[in-house]
Amino acid sequence: MQNIEKMTEGRVILGPGTLYGAINALVLKGWIIAISTEKDSRKKEYKITEAGRSAFLREIERLNELLRNSEKAQGGTET
Repeated sequence: MQNIEKMTEGRVILGPGTLYGAINALVLKGWIIAISTEKDSRKKEYKITEAGRSAFLREIERLNELLRNSEKAQGGTET
């Protein structure tokens, strides 16, 4: 939660319910999996799956398309 707040310079502040709900949704979709850690049994770590990586790359392309369309709408140049 602190990393998200820091990365977004305070624009996004996640509560525990929001974060854990999002993590649960990603697990249910098969986009991440829990991995075992021996360090601290209370701390869970997750790893992205191939399906998750594919979904992530599709989302990047979708956001890039939105950016390109926004630039076109503002009279900018195509990238």
